[in-house]
Amino acid sequence: MTLPELKPPAPDAAFGLGFYGSRSPGADGRAKATADAFVVTEISDYPLPDPEGPFTVVRVRSRDWEQHELAAAIARRWGLPPHALRWAGTKDRRAVAERLFSFRGVGPERPLDLPRVELLEAYRARTPLVLGHHFGNAFAIRIDALAVDPATSVDRYRAIEAELRARHGLPNFFGPQRFGEVRPVTAAVGRALVRGDVAGAVETYLTEVPALAAPGPGDVARRAYAEHHDPARALREFPSEYRFERTLLDHLARGRPPERAFHALARELRLLFVHAYQSLLFNRWVTARWAAGLPLDRPVAGDRILRYERDGTVRGDHPVPVDDGNLPECTALVERDRAVVAGPLVGYATPSGPDRPSALLEQLLAEEGIDRGAFSVPRTPDVASRGAYRPLLLPLPPIGLAPEPEAVTFRFALPRGAYATVLLREFLKSGAST
Repeated sequence: MTLPELKPPAPDAAFGLGFYGSRSPGADGRAKATADAFVVTEISDYPLPDPEGPFTVVRVRSRDWEQHELAAAIARRWGLPPHALRWAGTKDRRAVAERLFSFRGVGPERPLDLPRVELLEAYRARTPLVLGHHFGNAFAIRIDALAVDPATSVDRYRAIEAELRARHGLPNFFGPQRFGEVRPVTAAVGRALVRGDVAGAVETYLTEVPALAAPGPGDVARRAYAEHHDPARALREFPSEYRFERTLLDHLARGRPPERAFHALARELRLLFVHAYQSLLFNRWVTARWAAGLPLDRPVAGDRILRYERDGTVRGDHPVPVDDGNLPECTALVERDRAVVAGPLVGYATPSGPDRPSALLEQLLAEEGIDRGAFSVPRTPDVASRGAYRPLLLPLPPIGLAPEPEAVTFRFALPRGAYATVLLREFLKSGAST
């Protein structure tokens, strides 16, 4: 019996997650009842220790902290410049997360002493962390409020696992938290930046309250600012913990133009907006490819493949073009698990062509009213992106399932850039319909 396709719920579709990689019915449940129910540990590529090194590396465990906010709080606590800390990967806010930070200088010279943060390790190093300077993350995620009993849930989860392994993995979507875990506006801000509308990007960040967002303490202030546009008044109205919004408002209140106010934010945060927009376009392109009947697990002419490195990782900036001449060879590499089919994280250097994968991208860009050159972002060139490639499928890792009286705990590890929430959506299929 062939199972029908399951239709994802509307919130998934808003982020471009337009289909499931499996058809087996899931067992719905709640993944983040508390931060302790979502534990993530970074699998780090530790910078080489050196007692005379110019950098300090720290390992911390935090609970309910957003990445940029935690980095800024650590910098303030230790008297470092506002944007001093660097990291390898971004973690979920609503989680217990173990991760590394680095900064130039010797330290720490005083206790960290931040709420819900524990300093686990500190040492001197020769080199700092950079984005991607880790192998992946290990997860322990407790699913409660199950739609069916734990034993039945495990049976359904194992059926989905078998199906995904037979399909060579699951769609390697960017997860919803890529677009803002509390207030999903990062892609909208990035879209404005790529279109050259920095003032619009600032306006979106300060005022937009998406329908998908949970109510927040700043919603009233956002709506009020959208009406009066008085930054000095808004500084009195926005909650003190909204540090990034208040940074923008402070510069606007001093009479500085939106472009200058926007540059007061850390480059990592500004770059995140462009990356979020690229991520949304990637998700939508993968969905369009699936809808067009093009395979995810084998290449077609016009595709790019990424070869696996010796450590099992792939480099998104080293794609191999596929054409009619090398299609058999590239297909054989993918079938032998020596390479993976990849899709575009579109940038100003992303190539075009007469093939079907390129045509899908052209149609998507036309719908957005942009072209590849827009990603040079001339108004804010320090966040320009030449583009890269991302695997279309995520190989399913070994999955541990531990049933409890009223819950099931998943244990697995994922490579960097992959999302636990994307894996879990295949098993929970929350709100899915035929």
